[in-house]
Parts: sequence; structure tokens; C-alpha cells
Amino acid sequence: MTIMERTYLDNAATTPIAPEVVEAMLPYMREHFGNPSSIHAHGRRTRAAVEQARRTIAQLLNCSPGEIVFTSSGTEADNMALLCAVRDLGVQHVISSPTEHHAIEHTYQEIGRQGRAQVHLVRLDGEGRADLGHLEELLRKHSKALVSLMHANNEIGTRNDLQAVGELSRANGAVFHSDTVQTMGHYRFDLQQLPVDMITASAHKFHGPKGVGFLYLRSGLALKPMIQGGAQERNMRGGTENVIGIVGLAKAMELAYADLEAHQRHVQGLKQHMIDRLRAEVPDVGFNGDIGPDALYTVLNVRFPDDGRAEMLIYNLDIEGISVSGGSACSSGSNTGSHVLGALYGDRPGANIRFSFSRYNTLAEVDRTVDILLQVLGIREGASVRNA
Repeated sequence: MTIMERTYLDNAATTPIAPEVVEAMLPYMREHFGNPSSIHAHGRRTRAAVEQARRTIAQLLNCSPGEIVFTSSGTEADNMALLCAVRDLGVQHVISSPTEHHAIEHTYQEIGRQGRAQVHLVRLDGEGRADLGHLEELLRKHSKALVSLMHANNEIGTRNDLQAVGELSRANGAVFHSDTVQTMGHYRFDLQQLPVDMITASAHKFHGPKGVGFLYLRSGLALKPMIQGGAQERNMRGGTENVIGIVGLAKAMELAYADLEAHQRHVQGLKQHMIDRLRAEVPDVGFNGDIGPDALYTVLNVRFPDDGRAEMLIYNLDIEGISVSGGSACSSGSNTGSHVLGALYGDRPGANIRFSFSRYNTLAEVDRTVDILLQVLGIREGASVRNA
């Protein structure tokens, strides 16, 4: 019996753990098990590992180790940034967008429902970018504001200009937070130069383990803990540190930065190859969001014609061994459509598929995926290629 070859193109949902990351984590599963808050040798060993990881990340981001707060996820870090800023910094207005990840969208909606701050949504252009003119209007009108705009959208890959948004925020006395979960480990960040006050990350988006992330919190922002119960993370987050995950996170960051430009070229090449083939071989194909050189190079959101075949496209691709998604994995069990595509394109017909790539994908996998798409869509006749 031949085992079906599977192709994984859902890296925006999660990425495979790099083998080097697994190796770095193993000693902290097998031998080094001490609680990092303990003062004995076992505890000192794991405390040293946590602090070395913090220093590694800070060096890569050009910030102070004390500005890195480890969390359980990017979602927790996003919640901490918004909720604590409103509670502790006198924020009266939250300025965000309708296409943020639910970690932001649901949080600002709850802040608004509770009357803790007024929420204002910035206009977006046709590709999902924040309208900087409208942002400036909102900032001039509303003082004591927190701006929260993601660096790159997890569904369509459109990127905001963090430098421009940060400069506008600073000029108007606003705190600026950005969800960088999709871009951390894929771009370089110089936090001494970038005018951002808080950014968030999740290790499993760049070949690290699940269940660990961090919040960068610029020195001088007097936030109090969101999770009470201990003095961990320099009194910023109660709870015993996930030593295994933190070690893996730091190793994944090291690997990502070691040859970042080569990874960018490789993955961008895969994405462009798929764009070129789809344009040439699928009639009336379209693309959601920005697909130009400034877009997130790991994500491609494709709109296939509404011809009756496309409705079950994700499921048919899965049967043929191709793993993709229709949008955010966080909403995959929902009966509602994508809030991102809905906000930008309304009820525009078609089947929308998100393909997302990593450095482990190959050109052969992209070609196999397009070949299967052509068969599923009835554009090319032929037997199943699942065992090719």
C-alpha cells in the first residue's frame, strides 16, 4: 500500500518545529526540570536558560532583555497589551481596524462593551492597508489613545507601514501596539529605531513550539500584571515559566535570523511561482489583499471563480493530500465567513483559499498543488495524482 504524499501549505496557522529547536528543548524535558524561581542548583540551571533566551531575543531585536515578557501565546500577549494599557495608562480611546486578528478584535470589542474606552476603526484601502490620513484624523481628534494595528494580516498578507504608523502615533502622544505574530521571525526588527511601544510574537509561527510567545514592552510603560499570583517575569506575569517552550522560542528566533534573507528569497519565489501559474492556467482567478513586493511573502489568498466546483475546494484538496485553509485557523470551526474578507470585499462571490508557505516547502510541492487544483476545478482531465 502506497502512503499518500502530503503537502503542507498552511504555515500561517502553524509551522513544523525545526529539528534544531527540538534538540535544544530536549535537555529541559529530560534533565533540567527545576523551577526557575527556586534558589537551589536545579532552579538556578533553568533560570539561567530562561534569562539566556531573553538575552538572545533582545539581542536579535535590538532591545533590552528587561523589555521582553514571556507569555503563553501571541493571543495572551495581545490581550495583555490592550487590556493593561487601558487599565494602567489612562487610555480613553482605542484605534484599531476591522481586519485585526480576533485576539485584538474581540478584545477591543469587549473593552468597548464594558465602556472602558471608546473604540474607533481606521478606514482601510482596497488591499486592507490602514488609511494613514484617516488615522491622523482620529489621533488628532482623540487624545489619550492606544493604536493597535497588525503588521501583516494573517489571512491576506497585506502589511502596514509600522514606521509611518508609529511616527503618527508618537507625534500625537498615542501608545502604539502592533500584532507582529505573522511577521516575527520573517523580518528584521530594530526596536531601538522602530517607533513602536509594544509588539507581540508566537513561537509556533516561525518553527518553534506551540504554547509560548512574548510581549515586547518598551521601557517606561508602567503596565501592571494581567495574570496575578506570582512575581515571575519580573513581576509582569504570574505563573511558572514554560522553560521548555522559552528555550525553543529563542532557538527558533536564532535559526530564523541566521539566514533570513535567503529564506525570504526562497519563500517569495514559491509564492510568485504559484501566482504566475494560477494566472496563466486558471480562468478568472483573483487574489485578495496585496500580492506585490511589500506584502507578507509567506501568505497568498486566492479567489477562485464561483462555478459550483469551488465550494468544496478545501475538502477536495485535503482528500488529495494538500493542507490549506480558507482563512484564520482560529475561525476554522465557525459557521461565519472570514471577517477580514467580509470587511474588505463584502459578499463578493467566489471560493477563497489561503496558501501559506515556509522555508521547508519546495517548488515541486507548489507545482503538485497547482496540478491538483487544475484537476479538482475540472480545468485539466486526468486521474488522481495523490500517489505521484
